Amino acid sequence: MSRPVPPSGVADAPATHRIEPAPLVLLLLASTLTVMAGAVISPVLEIIRGDLGVSGTRAGLIITVHGLTIALVSPVVGWVIDRRGVRGPLSGGLVLYGIAGGAGVFTDTYGALIASRVVFGVAAAAVFAGTTVALLGQYRGALRDKVMGWRSTAISLGGVVWPLLAGAVGGISWHAPFAIHLIGIPLGLATLLVLPRGNPTPGEADSGKKARLLPFLRRSPALRGLYLLMIVSSALLYSLAVFVPIRLGEVGVTAPLLVAVIGMSISIAMSIVGMFYARARAGLGYAGMLRLTATLWVVAFMILATTGTAVLMALAMALFGLGTGLLIPAVTVLIGDSAPQELRGSAVALSGTASFAGQFASPLLLGPVVDNTSVTTGYAVAAGVSALLLVAVFRWQVPDAMPYPPKRWGGGNGSSAESVEETRPPTTTTNH
Repeated sequence: MSRPVPPSGVADAPATHRIEPAPLVLLLLASTLTVMAGAVISPVLEIIRGDLGVSGTRAGLIITVHGLTIALVSPVVGWVIDRRGVRGPLSGGLVLYGIAGGAGVFTDTYGALIASRVVFGVAAAAVFAGTTVALLGQYRGALRDKVMGWRSTAISLGGVVWPLLAGAVGGISWHAPFAIHLIGIPLGLATLLVLPRGNPTPGEADSGKKARLLPFLRRSPALRGLYLLMIVSSALLYSLAVFVPIRLGEVGVTAPLLVAVIGMSISIAMSIVGMFYARARAGLGYAGMLRLTATLWVVAFMILATTGTAVLMALAMALFGLGTGLLIPAVTVLIGDSAPQELRGSAVALSGTASFAGQFASPLLLGPVVDNTSVTTGYAVAAGVSALLLVAVFRWQVPDAMPYPPKRWGGGNGSSAESVEETRPPTTTTNH
């Protein structure tokens, strides 16, 4: 049974068929920085630990502390984007990303390094929210599906390329990989040149003063469900990063290169599915993609819970990557479109909080299970969680189009010549 969605009061712009490559390339490249944070440090973490004389736990904080910062400051970043537009916060976030991330090149003490990573987390939150809001605001319809698929592919490739580059320069010094973060500075300056200037229109600014995300969340169970989905997906993904290397060691696979290649199967699968995301969206709809994702996760964790073969473990991780490659762009669009224009930045930024909360919770939830039983039992539990998720998405009325039209780059008035849009019929919500 379908029900009409109340009009938003903003008319669709006429469709055009011209895409400006410079803003798109800039935003896709900036999107890859969201996975650089810990990935470029991992190859030299043990060297850092030995050189600074800290414990394994304290060394681990070098990789994880920025995630806690992202989770805490993301709502504030979203609030700023909603009121100032995306161009300034994104540019400033990229420059700060380069400065704070690159500080590790000159840092020789643990305290200073941790402090720089805390500041880095603020920058990473701005980059994540800014790139997402900018892409969601510039495109819609089938073209937006295609662009979000490209973004998923770019992020996944970043998860492969940046660690390889870090490993290559890590032999020079453990300080060298931190220099990779410096790419944020030219990207931040390019943002001011490439992205159109825009500020919230008077109507949007006035409504933004009155609108609040938390009251909106209380009235929107669908949005709360999307955040819960982000938490679960991040927790499951992180369970693979933490426990698959342990399981591989149990079956005799200890060569670092082989462990790394098996771990990359997730990113490779996500990169591939991102290229075909628009077709999947057109053929399956959001409901079908979420159900396929949950099904792939169930199969993946069942394999991990029952196999002792490295090849099958790699297959399981690839299946998980295929599902995640469908999920991330779908949920990103749904979250962005679920919120009114004056709250879109806050809604998107809060997904960063949900994602990193899931990463933080993963070892705390599955760790005791693994410690008291086995890794395979832990993955059996993960398979059960995935099965519950599958039941939930079959029962959930997943919208295939959302009521609020996209907001443009900087919260502007929509006059940007670069805007590439497609018209669409009145929105309905259906139960597939």
